[in-house]
Amino acid sequence: MTAIGLLLIGVFVLSFQDSMVKYLSGDTSYWQFQTLRSLGNIAIAIMLAKMSGGLSLLRPRNAPAVYLRAGFLTITMFFFFAGAPYLSVAQMAAGLYTYPIFVTMFAAPVLGERIGVWRAGAVLLGAAGAAVVLSPWDAGFRAVQLLPLAAGFFYACNVLTLRRACRHESPLALALAVAVLMFASGLLGAVSLSTISVPAEIVQANPFLAVGWPELTLFVVGFALLASILNLAGNISLSRAYQTADASMLAPLDFIYLLYAAVWSKLLFDQWPSSEAIVGMVLIASAGALTVWREHVRK
Repeated sequence: MTAIGLLLIGVFVLSFQDSMVKYLSGDTSYWQFQTLRSLGNIAIAIMLAKMSGGLSLLRPRNAPAVYLRAGFLTITMFFFFAGAPYLSVAQMAAGLYTYPIFVTMFAAPVLGERIGVWRAGAVLLGAAGAAVVLSPWDAGFRAVQLLPLAAGFFYACNVLTLRRACRHESPLALALAVAVLMFASGLLGAVSLSTISVPAEIVQANPFLAVGWPELTLFVVGFALLASILNLAGNISLSRAYQTADASMLAPLDFIYLLYAAVWSKLLFDQWPSSEAIVGMVLIASAGALTVWREHVRK
């Protein structure tokens, strides 16, 4: 139950952060935002380590596994935000949240976990809800909607790596590794795009990705600091949740991110889900409720 509570808190915080990134994507670039946010994450992680027991909390026990997981998360974030200017919050979230399908598919061979009928059924129910929200059969479906699906695959790789090789790592060590790699990738992208000539049509089509370092404003700095706090709090909560409970048990409940995304979409963009999307949300909530009920019965 502690793991479930941590997961719900982490998902709520991260869904708000992700919606804010889309909302403010016109004021910054992906590379500038990643660089500033990751720099804030590094500073906050160091501060928390000093307050909690020393800088040794930042040292990973299994550095290759910790940085492999950080690499998966870095790739996840790129694919997730790559289509932000074109996709709704619900579409981004639904694409990303195909990841529990991948987790359940590989939990048995990679983690050795026993996947029962109820867990598999809950994942399929949640996946059906995500499919209804994403609506790949719709005439307006575009190839850019596949980008969050790629993010879902790499996020699943992060979960499986965390569960298999990083269960005994400090959450601060995990968070610092992610911040370091995202800072490096953000800085590399910003420098590269600032030194090479990008065709104007590409810049106009997707300035969030094609511009390296736009004019830095105090507003963007403040937003990046807020995102650092939200990102670190959310990732530490999720890391601890997946360290203390079966990944295949938590994965279906993680679908509640889509419900949060729908709320933020209405509040920030005044876009309320369609009737089909509401059906998908009900399926997703049912998958989470089924998971919690089965865990209660099992215990």
